[in-house]
Amino acid sequence: MLSPFERMRFMATSNQPGVAALDRRRGFLTKTIALAVGAVAYLAPAAAGIRAFLNPLRQKGSAGRSFRLASLGELDAVPRKFAIVADRVDAWNRFPNEPVGAVYLRRREDGQVEAHQVVCPHAGCSVQFDAAEGRFLCPCHLASYDISGKRLGETSPAPRDMDRLEVEIRDQDQVWVQFANFRTGTPEKIPEA
Repeated sequence: MLSPFERMRFMATSNQPGVAALDRRRGFLTKTIALAVGAVAYLAPAAAGIRAFLNPLRQKGSAGRSFRLASLGELDAVPRKFAIVADRVDAWNRFPNEPVGAVYLRRREDGQVEAHQVVCPHAGCSVQFDAAEGRFLCPCHLASYDISGKRLGETSPAPRDMDRLEVEIRDQDQVWVQFANFRTGTPEKIPEA
């Protein structure tokens, strides 16, 4: 309860238009400052959240990287499967030394080294080499390829030949392959990001 003196003072100030306007301005200024401080306090965690959310877009995959897979002495005319091992990044996680793919390598009669992606260009299944038949076979839809990766049969479900990868011989003996994955189900060889 207000004392009589406080009641008179309150009534005297509340009837003055300048005091009410001053109180409204103070209230507006107080609310504006509180809103600005709240916005600044909210920006730091919001910015951190946005950065964490967009982090996978900034990650680099293993596509287009070269990997040392074998020496020339290990290869002959029969294709041999070699695993591609690298640091795998899955969204926000990093898995060191994980298999990220595989490649078939073979040495042709002219001494050149051929590398083919093991993924079937039809539906993405892993192609197997049948040594008895001398050809590659996809177990999912029975697409078959000759030893150089060309499609066999006019009714093959595969839209293109096996995907060939670039090979580089370094130090006169080391076989390096530029690894990449390609989009499946298309007649064009389109690298995936």
